[in-house]
Amino acid sequence: MTGFFEQLSDILFLDIETISGSKSLEELPPRMQEEWKKKAQHLPQREKKEPEALYFEKAGIYAEFGRVICIGVGYFTYRKEDDLLQFRTKSFAAETEHELLWTFRELLCKREWTLCAHNGKEFDIPYLCRRMLVNRIPLPDVLQLAGKRPWEIRHLDTLELWKFGDYKHYTRLDLLAALFDIPSSKEGIDGSEVNATYYHADGLDKIRNYCLRDVEVTARIYLAYQGLPGNLEFDRINLDREGADDTPAPE
Repeated sequence: MTGFFEQLSDILFLDIETISGSKSLEELPPRMQEEWKKKAQHLPQREKKEPEALYFEKAGIYAEFGRVICIGVGYFTYRKEDDLLQFRTKSFAAETEHELLWTFRELLCKREWTLCAHNGKEFDIPYLCRRMLVNRIPLPDVLQLAGKRPWEIRHLDTLELWKFGDYKHYTRLDLLAALFDIPSSKEGIDGSEVNATYYHADGLDKIRNYCLRDVEVTARIYLAYQGLPGNLEFDRINLDREGADDTPAPE
């Protein structure tokens, strides 16, 4: 497995956490309020809830009405001489979404990453691209998807890999974790609680920790797809911690 471990260093595992663009619908510009009300008419819960309630619950999953508050990443390093596999993680959060996305862009430009996320091709990657454009941030090469052939796009998706061509099938990250005997990342909060945790509990640190747990679970699922055990032992290095090297990867 030495060769496989060495190749792992080119994969950047990632997860994003998103929230509604504002704490309430009333805080949006009038035009955007009207656009949300039109959007809400087509949501499944529209007959039971008012647009204001749906906004707080659902706006975060739509890039036009939400924003990114945290990006978690992780990558493996392998020292052949010591047979040492390490998994380094880092979360990105900032005062403004623009600062957050720009810092993340700098990481993406450091090397030719292969990006890997769970449902990343349907959610994380498109969301990041759209929010970068809204924030007037040029897309880095790895997110330049227009006009590229499928084999030219350096993205992996643990959901897509599990489908094996069955495009009607959706499998939650936590279900795959349970299937491969990988510890759950849903300790403390889950994705449905991120908006309330941020706006009502000042819980950005909790969200960052949750995001990094999802990143590790995604990485372990990818390893499980290669026939490795879900509880494979490796050193974990959280670059968020004080004193840790804050350079996510060599250029």
